Amino acid sequence: MDKVTIFDTTLRDGEQAAGGSLNVQEKLEIAKQLENLGVDVIEAGFPISSPGDFASVQLIAREVRNSIVCGLARANPQDIDRAWEAVKEAAQPRIHVFVSSSDIHLMHVLQKDRDEILQLTRDTVARAKSYTDDIEFSPMDASRTELAYLYQILEIAIDAGANTVNIPDTMGYAIPGEFGRLIAGISQNVPNIGRAVVSVHCHNDLGLAVANSLESIKQGVRQVECTINGIGERAGNASLEEIVMTLKTRSDFFGLETDIEIQQIYKTSRLVSELTGFSIQPNKAIVGANAFRHESGIHQDGVIKMPITFEIIDPKTVGVPSRSLVLGKLSGRHAFKERLAELGYSLGDDDFNRVFYAFKELADKKKRITDRDIESLVAEEQRTVSEVYHLDRIQVSCGDRGIPTASVVLIAPDGKDQADAALGTGPVDATFKAIDKVVGVSNKLTEFSIKSITEGIDAIGEVLVRIESDGITYTGRGADTDIIVASAKAYINALNRLLAAK
Repeated sequence: MDKVTIFDTTLRDGEQAAGGSLNVQEKLEIAKQLENLGVDVIEAGFPISSPGDFASVQLIAREVRNSIVCGLARANPQDIDRAWEAVKEAAQPRIHVFVSSSDIHLMHVLQKDRDEILQLTRDTVARAKSYTDDIEFSPMDASRTELAYLYQILEIAIDAGANTVNIPDTMGYAIPGEFGRLIAGISQNVPNIGRAVVSVHCHNDLGLAVANSLESIKQGVRQVECTINGIGERAGNASLEEIVMTLKTRSDFFGLETDIEIQQIYKTSRLVSELTGFSIQPNKAIVGANAFRHESGIHQDGVIKMPITFEIIDPKTVGVPSRSLVLGKLSGRHAFKERLAELGYSLGDDDFNRVFYAFKELADKKKRITDRDIESLVAEEQRTVSEVYHLDRIQVSCGDRGIPTASVVLIAPDGKDQADAALGTGPVDATFKAIDKVVGVSNKLTEFSIKSITEGIDAIGEVLVRIESDGITYTGRGADTDIIVASAKAYINALNRLLAAK
């Protein structure tokens, strides 16, 4: 089979999604999981955009050994120099140069004429080539660029040293048949196209990112740019898991393969959702909560008799637990460790001990522990590793005729207990005000949402909180069978991210 290269831009374009900012250690954690997933190219960030982004790209370049590590750069010398500084220690470094090519962008964004852009392309791609042999070039807004000019700019980029040329549907404007003809036209009209891999980067503004990517693959494209869970600017990017599993499931149609370890898909999806704070819609293909659930009696009967009747993908192949091992307060360490392994988690002794202790506490409150409960416990542990403040205990008093009151005890950075209390319009408001008195960091609450992780009256509730400080959004999550405790954990998680950033 022929191979399609998977270029993951979760850490660059995915992080550009409003409210999806990540710190350096969170980016590294995702990058290491992308490496485990078998991603060919990891676009680690946009190094010149901020010192934090530079630091994260540099750290990922040092730590990731099996994937190409790519840094994005605009078509100007400073960007390219900075990108090289960030990726030069990678085992396989790549510089990705981009410049606008559509008349709309040239007139209203860059305010340059076509000839200036051609010269800029020639000079900056050559500059990048002086650093490394692996150069990618993207004419931004290619799907709205006049075709003859698009052919011309691609030819110049390849001559200057680009060995991958990426065709972005930057605004998600293209229709599959139209986009396929665009790719075919490039193959036929760019004289030196045989010297480069053709790639695509599709956005989902019309819900067509995956369809456009697959159509381009039919036309000979052999690199696809995508993100985990399809996150990204505006409506997002093409979804990695949907593209990979389409090629896998319909190998009879495409005759193509990838190097993705598909058993790692679900775990990667959960990690990205957890760290970015973006929930996965229940009906999301491949990784959504309902993707392998059957409620219709006809469907249930068919799946029991022969799964392929109503499941074209075995959930185990993408790492989705297809059965539930019953765990409770009498379960031992061995059974718990085995279930963690089945769910794709490998924890060190200290981390395992903390999660096992939390599992025992939960088992005293719930009769039956589900896979989602266990995932929540592991996620909670990962959230607490880099804490500045830690919630020690909380007490709330409220009622229809009472004044909501909350008292909290937090463990401060020096290890000492700090306590305070506050009144509020409700128990959560009172809790947050009490926490604010202890932490003392100015911020604005912009989002508060609650969802049940599992079914039943004893389900774990998960709270998502977004706060804003100095124009930057920080996301926090918390989970507990007590929703007020979960709210406090989420708020402290967001405050810890804010404090770490500052």
